[in-house]
Amino acid sequence: MTQETAAPAKRRLHPGLKFALEMGPLVLFFIVNQKFGIFQATAALMVAVLATLAVSYSITRHLPTMPMVTAIFVLVFGSLTFFLQDENFIKLKVTILYALFGSALLGALWFDKLLLPAVFESAFRLDDAGWRKLTWRWAFFFFFLALLNEFVRRSVATDVWVNFKVFGILPLTLLFAFAQIPLMMRHEQKEEAGEEPDSHF
Repeated sequence: MTQETAAPAKRRLHPGLKFALEMGPLVLFFIVNQKFGIFQATAALMVAVLATLAVSYSITRHLPTMPMVTAIFVLVFGSLTFFLQDENFIKLKVTILYALFGSALLGALWFDKLLLPAVFESAFRLDDAGWRKLTWRWAFFFFFLALLNEFVRRSVATDVWVNFKVFGILPLTLLFAFAQIPLMMRHEQKEEAGEEPDSHF
């Protein structure tokens, strides 16, 4: 007699821990830049993103796509910044990364693929129309951030750019995310009876 075994549930980070892991490197980057300058801050950022990936993997046993891509960009452009002593690389990283995210979302949509469900890791249940609308919105928001960063990095001193990255881009992103709640509520798919939300830490 064969006995079927259920696949192990996919472990997820607690929302509070996930937020801390996402914000930690950025906060450290800001603090170290204030005290020691952009090159030491860049080195600290590289170490921090590797540490957050290690913590995330130790809990979930997988690496989310966007944090992993972001970490690769931080390591590549951060290394160029640190070893060549040219802060323009770490500034340009933001422009290229957001442009890449926007292009990836629209490129996948062109081939009738949706990337956002994987990015949000099933945290939200939307119908197909909802995901498509959300994809368009996030794609153009990423392009907007890329253009905005490019304007700021060319216009202001490095310390001002760091402040913009922490106190400008982050609040804008949070405000934009909250602004999508009405759309997500309109296209939300209710959980089927008997399903329980995943509460793994």
